[in-house]
Amino acid sequence: MRNDLRLSLLLGSALLAVPAAAQQSSPAPAPLPTLVSQVKIPSQVFKLQNGLTVIVHEDRKAPVVAVSVWYNVGSKDEPKGKTGFAHLFEHLMFNGSENLPDDYFKYTTEIGATDLNGTTSYDRTNYFQTVPKAALERALFLESDRMGYLLGAVTQQKLDNQRGVVQNEKRQNDNRPGGLVSYELFGNLFPEGHPYHHTTIGSMADLDAASLADVQKWFIDNYGPNNAILVLAGDINAAEARPLVQKYFGAIKRGPVNLPAQAAVPAANGKTIVMKDRVPAVILSRSWAVPGMLGKDANALDLGGSVLGGLASSRLDNALVRNEKLAVSVSASNQTLHRVGIFTIQTVVRPGVDPATVDKRLDEIMADFIAKGPTREELNRAATREVASTIKGLEQVGGFGGKAVALAQGQLYAGDRDFYKKQLEDYARITPAQVQTAMRTWLTRAPLRIRLEPGERPAYQEAKGPVAAKAAGTPPPATKRTIPPVGDFAALDFPTIQRATLSNGIKVTYAQRNAVPVTTMALAFDAGQASDAANQRGLQSMALGLMEEGAGGLTAQQLAERQEELGADIGTGSSLDRSTVTLSALSANLGGSLDLLEKIVEQPTFAPTELERVRTQTLTSIAAQQRDPNGIVGRVVPSLVWGANHPYATVGAGDPNAVKGFTRADVVGWQQKWIRPDNAEIFVVSNLPLAQLTPQLEQRFGSWAAPAGVAKGVKAFTAPPARPATPTVYLVNVPNAPQSVVVAAQVTPVNPRGDVLATQAGSEVLGGNFLSRINMDLREAKGWSYGVSGNFSLNQNGVPYTIAAPVQADRTGDSLVALNGQVTDMLSSKGVTNEELQRVLSNNINSLPGRFETSSAVLNAMLSNSLLGRPDDYQKQLANRYRALTTGGIDQAIRGAIDPKGFTWVVIGDAAKVKPQLDKIGYPVQVIEPK
Repeated sequence: MRNDLRLSLLLGSALLAVPAAAQQSSPAPAPLPTLVSQVKIPSQVFKLQNGLTVIVHEDRKAPVVAVSVWYNVGSKDEPKGKTGFAHLFEHLMFNGSENLPDDYFKYTTEIGATDLNGTTSYDRTNYFQTVPKAALERALFLESDRMGYLLGAVTQQKLDNQRGVVQNEKRQNDNRPGGLVSYELFGNLFPEGHPYHHTTIGSMADLDAASLADVQKWFIDNYGPNNAILVLAGDINAAEARPLVQKYFGAIKRGPVNLPAQAAVPAANGKTIVMKDRVPAVILSRSWAVPGMLGKDANALDLGGSVLGGLASSRLDNALVRNEKLAVSVSASNQTLHRVGIFTIQTVVRPGVDPATVDKRLDEIMADFIAKGPTREELNRAATREVASTIKGLEQVGGFGGKAVALAQGQLYAGDRDFYKKQLEDYARITPAQVQTAMRTWLTRAPLRIRLEPGERPAYQEAKGPVAAKAAGTPPPATKRTIPPVGDFAALDFPTIQRATLSNGIKVTYAQRNAVPVTTMALAFDAGQASDAANQRGLQSMALGLMEEGAGGLTAQQLAERQEELGADIGTGSSLDRSTVTLSALSANLGGSLDLLEKIVEQPTFAPTELERVRTQTLTSIAAQQRDPNGIVGRVVPSLVWGANHPYATVGAGDPNAVKGFTRADVVGWQQKWIRPDNAEIFVVSNLPLAQLTPQLEQRFGSWAAPAGVAKGVKAFTAPPARPATPTVYLVNVPNAPQSVVVAAQVTPVNPRGDVLATQAGSEVLGGNFLSRINMDLREAKGWSYGVSGNFSLNQNGVPYTIAAPVQADRTGDSLVALNGQVTDMLSSKGVTNEELQRVLSNNINSLPGRFETSSAVLNAMLSNSLLGRPDDYQKQLANRYRALTTGGIDQAIRGAIDPKGFTWVVIGDAAKVKPQLDKIGYPVQVIEPK
């Protein structure tokens, strides 16, 4: 199911036309019940005397364990005047506990934790990390210390800092075009006093008012072990887990009994709200409050939403986007929360089309769908897509969507850790009549309509600053606990790379992974965004995107339907250096999935009508990027750093003037030069052996021939301009922006095919992770940003270093000065410390098994090794190579790579607020327009 309510402009693109081959029959998809039977997460459950529920799933594929703690409290449980508290408290849980006073990430970095985060939703708060088996006891100690022994470490200073961080997180989201819509959606769909009336992030005023006493009460009331679920998934069983959990969590006392807020589906109100923002086209949305995930109609509404507007083959997409061309994009989805759900249809109106016409057609299509219901075939495709997505996600033990999540969610919301399985079984059984009844019951009521129009957004409701601190209670005396040691960390077991060559010379690079019955592959072409000529920026992107818009005698609709029947995902993508076509397939349906991939890669139709539709989508997407601060970064920075004519001076989705003029001949010409067998490599990770895969690849791609008389494409690389001797600040004006996006970039002399480990280690210290100097300064010390980063990009023909810092508008100038100071210090007098070196070594060595847990991670490593000329066992070499690093070696490498005076600075923000701040710094400031 698609549960994302964020407003987005879905961009189509395009590929070329070659004569379509005759259709061949493909193997029938595996039956849906067979697929459902493959979804298994066997587990055991036990409960401590203090009420902590523990679920254990054994998965021995890698020496890692996912540790996930879910608390049965979310933003729906916040009383009036205290919105945002659940999320604010989540931040404080990472700021140290009584026996672990430093930042939580310091301790998890030492043990090589991966997939580490915490999240807050309307219904729960969770904290998770995947750790090496050798560090499991340490991880349990960390989680238990902040569950049972936190209050003594929470200070007014930490509260004030994290309040600022959260308010900057809010500004960052609000700053995006359409970022204010969610407040109107929840505030109007659910009436005053309803638990879902407000968003999780809360209001600036309530965040300002949060006191230390409030924070203490929130912890005491909601964070007892009897209000939590602990899931351990991975290299462990229940017999091993029970004594460890008892040892670290058993002494924590029960808390008050938490009874999460009940919430009925409210009556429809039929409101219409008109908003204005920096959007390039009118966006229409209509939303209904519906039953939550435990309601009898929830699953039927999920599938109904997929058929109506969630699948690529959906009715709305086929009618409004493909056939009638009234919309740039359209979607329908059911967001299932615990107590309620939100069914939303969102349409981006095609520029030049009357929104009233689109509204009328939406009414007609919905009325027809409710009157007739979906077909059995449509429901099968929707259910297959759900099951296939679940199977693919089960390779991961933790993270945002792995096995631990499925078990915890079912236990928390349904009291049944196997709820995921029952939900999939229900999807497979649901009938068209059930979907029709559910849609008629809930979607014939008057919806909340929100119309977002191009224009200037209203003045932003800024924070006024914290209110006077209320007296806090005296925290209990700290309980001294001994931090357990870690064991011997296991070495990375990276799969052995095998190779094959097809009859036409295409090289196949293969690795076997058996955790899930899935085959993941990529056809990689030496093209990428750098293949665009300087006067044709966007041609590669536009060409790639049309590959699924008709191929091999099948229409875009038929291609989408076939993928959904197979549970396959075929997509295109690109970096600066490569263009890729990827396939994620259920191995049971690999034959049919490869047949589709062959058609899309070798036989795209490229109909003129599709080109015009995709052109409109692309131009709308470009217009959206020109209005979005983050999109502006991608359109402005590359040409300033590389020079306008350099192949790496890519401009987002393209140059609008070039896109307007692309012809079918342009796209066909690009494809014939770049998407061809003598420019391709195939990379595969599968549970099937190479000997079984090679004949199937040979059948589809072994006889593919390059176009006669057309030379392979050549990229026109030139030297980039010299780094500036003195910095210049380029300012892009975005009126009323609550945040500024500060970017500093330069091209470095780093050789991407050389030994870059020391250079990357220096980048990690400066800006490459949460504990980096610039993030800890601007986020954790000053509270001016939600997150700051700095990283090298290893491209084949040049390596830039880029710092990105979204900061609150009134601290733009101060932030630029602070960033420059941190960089200058590290590159001169304040080199890497021994503590930072040990952190780099521990994190990068101990995390290796977790970093390469999944097939997609292995596939990406194979692609990277090929691109940069690395040996097949590069990942296995990493641990010893990291151990050889020294502080002096890292200092020498990073200082040889970055010139502190060689940055080009770009600021995207409200010029009226920002330029006076920048003028005080002393750098020249040029105001420029977005490209």
